[in-house]
Amino acid sequence: MNDLCCNCFLENFDIGRPLGKGKFGNVYLARERQSKFILALKVLFKKQLEKAGVEHQLRREVEIQSHLRHPNILRLYGYFHDASRVYLILEFAPKGELYSELQRNGHFPESQSATYIMELADALIYCHTKNVIHRDIKPENLLLGANGELKIADFGWSVHTPSSRRSTLCGTLDYLPPEMIEGKTHDEKVDLWSLGVLCFEFLVGKPPFEAKTHEETYRRISRSNISAGAKDLVARLLKHNPMHRLPIQGVISHPWVVPPCIHFAPASALFQLQMMPLGNK
Repeated sequence: MNDLCCNCFLENFDIGRPLGKGKFGNVYLARERQSKFILALKVLFKKQLEKAGVEHQLRREVEIQSHLRHPNILRLYGYFHDASRVYLILEFAPKGELYSELQRNGHFPESQSATYIMELADALIYCHTKNVIHRDIKPENLLLGANGELKIADFGWSVHTPSSRRSTLCGTLDYLPPEMIEGKTHDEKVDLWSLGVLCFEFLVGKPPFEAKTHEETYRRISRSNISAGAKDLVARLLKHNPMHRLPIQGVISHPWVVPPCIHFAPASALFQLQMMPLGNK
């Protein structure tokens, strides 16, 4: 579908069933009438956005997500608005919320978790090369595409940082790295911490930070009923000092991640391969 912009109106769409409900509005299955293209329409109420003082956050989300092109990042095709509402035109993810899937299953098998971590790390590599830090990676912000592939869906707390360092407190407490909780400046390494928390939650069913100290947390990780390779990856990502965390490139080459995904190159690599012209045989 071609990118859509402010020239769209609500009458351009057939509105279907609700897909989800959020703090500031709802998401609906929709179809663009002329092209018959299926999409998701996120409807936000201006008064609620203004009351919460998050208009700037929405503008930032639209500006960032609309420029990102990656198989594991949900597309934002465009937006439009009327007197009372803002409408975001989004890619439809048929298999729904990853959080719901995790709740249904309790936890994921290691091979499935490793595939998700590979896909997420590949998307974050892309974001970081664009100077975009997500800052709020968690199951609630992830969706599943038609083939079960993971898609980052919410960029409400993300930021474009050519200067690479920020000092704002945001994100979800279970996933906040120490440098953000302590009010220190931070960079893209905050996403590494969140990736470690997410990996643990995939495997165990809940985040690792019910313990009061970092030492207790590491002990909890070491006692958990997951493989040595998974423990190693999580421990390397959950380093208090951001400089000591495993780099994002190290995640996709980590032995625990590679075996289950050995037949599946990162989605962005496959996407690029499909776009390459074939040479003469």
